[in-house]
Amino acid sequence: MSDLVAVFDTTLRDGEQAAGTRLGSRDKLTVARQLARLNVDVIEAGYPASSPDDFAAVQQISREIQGPIVCALSRAVASDIEACGAALDKAARPRIHTGIGSSDIHIMGKFRDERYGRTLEEKRVRILELGVEAVKLAKRFTDDVQFYAEDAGRADTAYLFAMLEAVIDAGATVVNIPDTTGYAVPEQFGNLIKGIRENVPNIARAVISVHCHDDLGLAVANALAGIRNGARQVEGTINGVGERAGNAAIEEVVMALRTRADYFGVRTNIDAREFHRTSRLVADSLGMAVPANKAVIGANAFSHSSGIHVDGFLKDRETYEIMRPEDVGFDESRVVLTARTGRHGLSDRLAKLGYELSKEELDQTYQRFLAVADKKQEVFDEDLIAILHDELHPVTETYQLLYMHVYSGTSAIPTATVRLRIGEETREGASIGDGPVDAVYKSITAVTNTKVKLLRYDIRAVTSGTEAIGEVTVQLEMAGKRAVGRGASTDVIEASAKAYVDGLNKLAGLG
Repeated sequence: MSDLVAVFDTTLRDGEQAAGTRLGSRDKLTVARQLARLNVDVIEAGYPASSPDDFAAVQQISREIQGPIVCALSRAVASDIEACGAALDKAARPRIHTGIGSSDIHIMGKFRDERYGRTLEEKRVRILELGVEAVKLAKRFTDDVQFYAEDAGRADTAYLFAMLEAVIDAGATVVNIPDTTGYAVPEQFGNLIKGIRENVPNIARAVISVHCHDDLGLAVANALAGIRNGARQVEGTINGVGERAGNAAIEEVVMALRTRADYFGVRTNIDAREFHRTSRLVADSLGMAVPANKAVIGANAFSHSSGIHVDGFLKDRETYEIMRPEDVGFDESRVVLTARTGRHGLSDRLAKLGYELSKEELDQTYQRFLAVADKKQEVFDEDLIAILHDELHPVTETYQLLYMHVYSGTSAIPTATVRLRIGEETREGASIGDGPVDAVYKSITAVTNTKVKLLRYDIRAVTSGTEAIGEVTVQLEMAGKRAVGRGASTDVIEASAKAYVDGLNKLAGLG
C-alpha cells in the first residue's frame, strides 16, 4: 500500500454544522484559501442542495481554489447530486460525495416508509440499490465519486461489505467509512477497516477513507486506528469542530502521524507550519475559541510553568516536548512565569531580557517576583522590568513606607493614613485629599515634613487584565533639585505611594 495518507478537510461542511455557527460565502472562501495553503488534499466545500447560499459558496470555491480537490456533499437523491454537479461545474478537480445509511438503526429509523420495503431485508435491498444509483448518477458529472456508508461503525459487517462492493462496481473511487455517532472504539474500528480490506473483493479499486466523530472523545484515536489498518484518506476538521462533540481534529491526526512516523509508517502532504494560522482563522470565523489546553494548537501546547518542567525544558527541550512549536506555526516555546516557575525559569527569562543578575540580586528579585506571582495568574516580561526598576535601583532609604491605608468612595472624603520609618524613628499621619493618591501624597509630605513639588505623575498598566501591574512614575522637585521616583504594584495606590517615597529618597541622596 501507499505510505501517503490523503487529508480530507470538512471544516466548511461538517465543521460548520456545529451548533450556533454559520459561515457566509465570503468567510468560506477565506477559509478555503487558507486550507489550500495548508495543502490539504480535499476541501469539502459544502452541501449545495441545502441552500442557495451554500450552493453559491461551493460554486465560488470551485472556481477560485486551485490545488486541492473541491468536493460537494449530497444525499443519495437525484436533485442533490445534480446540484453538486452544477456547483462544481468550473472546478479543476471536482468530487461528488454521496451516500446513504448503512446501519440497521439508520435503515429502520430514517427509511421506515413502506416505499423502501416492509421488512429490514427488503429495506436493505432497496437502500443498496439507491446507493448504487446515486454513484452512477454522480459519475455523469465527474469521474471522482466518493461514497459514504453512513453510520458504518454500527452497521452489520456483511451488509456493509456487500454495499461497498456494489458501489465500487458502480464507479466509486473512494469509500468513506464514517463512525457517524462516535460509537466505535479504536480496536473495533481498526478491525472494521481491516475487515473491509479482507472481505470486499474489489476494494483495491477504491481508497478507504475514515470519518470519525468525537462523542466519546475517541475521534482521533479511531481515525489513527483506521489508518493503521489500511485507510489512506482521513477526514476531519480544523480544531475538531463539527456536529455535537465534533470531528477528528486534523492537526492532531497529522501531527500524530508525523511525530510517531516510527509507529504508523505513513506521511501526509500537509504543511504543518500553517496549522496555527489556520486554527486561529477557523476559530475567529466560527466564533468558537480554541481551549488553551487544546492539543497541538492550544495556547498552552508549548508552554511550561512548573519549576521541574521549566528546569528540564531549559536544559533540553526534548525532556518535555515531543514536537517543535515552529513545526506547527508557533514562534517558540514559552515559559509561563508563575509562582511555581522557580529561580531557573526566572533567571533565564531575565537573561533573555538583557538583565544579568548576581545571586544576591536574583534572590531579591525572586522574592518580589513571588509576591507578584501570588496575585497574578501569570507574570509577564513587562512585570519583570517593572519589578527590576523597583527592586534593583536601590537608594539610601532615608524614608521607608511601612503601612498605608486609604479610605475613599463616591460619597466619602478621600482619606489616607501612612506610617513611615525615618532613620530610627517611626512616624504616622493622616490627611484628606481630592482623591486617594492626593490624600496619600499629602500624608507622606506631612509625615516627612518636606516641601516637595510634584511636577509630573504618570501611571500605566504594564500588562493587561484586572490583575495587571501598575507602574507609577513621578517627578519631584525640592530646593531646586529634581528626581524621578518609580513604583510598581498590582495596587495602583500602593504603586503611587512607593513612587513618591522613592523620589523622596533620591532627593535626600542628592543632599
